[in-house]
Amino acid sequence: MEFVYPCAGAGLSVVLPAYNEEENLEAAVAHCLDRLPRVTELPFEVVVVNDGSRDRTGELLDRLAAAHPQVRRVHHACNQGYGQAVLTGIRNTRYDLIFFTDADLQFDLGEIGLLFPHLQDHDLVVGYRLNRQDPPHRLLFAYGWNKLMRLLFGLRIRDVDCAFKLFRRRVMENLTIISRGAMTSAEIMVRTRAAGVTFAQVGVHHYPRRRGTPTGGQLWVIARAFRELARFFWIWYLAGPRIPVRESGRI
Repeated sequence: MEFVYPCAGAGLSVVLPAYNEEENLEAAVAHCLDRLPRVTELPFEVVVVNDGSRDRTGELLDRLAAAHPQVRRVHHACNQGYGQAVLTGIRNTRYDLIFFTDADLQFDLGEIGLLFPHLQDHDLVVGYRLNRQDPPHRLLFAYGWNKLMRLLFGLRIRDVDCAFKLFRRRVMENLTIISRGAMTSAEIMVRTRAAGVTFAQVGVHHYPRRRGTPTGGQLWVIARAFRELARFFWIWYLAGPRIPVRESGRI
């Protein structure tokens, strides 16, 4: 997916991908509408992408968008993957600042205020989870994945897949992202690093999922991530630049 944007105004766009999140969606949107005015005076929007959910997520999203002018809806006709939902959301944003997170209520959006000051010196601010509250098998996979991203691409990032990222629109302009699943975030980081984008890392609190069924640790999701990793690795090192490992402070 290539990102080419229209002119954007000053404001904050929050992207929420949602797949089978009927138990969390209303609370997640309410959380956004409550927290965002407390941390910024900028106009904001919440772009929710229903990624082909099989439950009532789509129905609830339509209702929320009708009730709240700040909420914008995008529907995928079928499930396309977490990464594609994020990319679709980003592509449908209207403001200069873009933030994406998850709809499972495992973050406090009030902590986006911790990220804003770093935009004075960087175009991208990457959250990392403090005391991550996920099952042991997901923690193990995340540890190995982060190490693998550092080994293969030199990414010196504590938590490459943390869904708490804030960036200026120009970070994504003219990028072509080929991944659609769990590899998407890592690919974004590799490509923006090649473009010379600097970043800051900020620790944010992480909370247990209280409702709904997570899909990130399922075998088919992990298998897709490795297929996309193999494809991207081949394309990147065959046609793209070899990026040396750099010091922390640059992606």
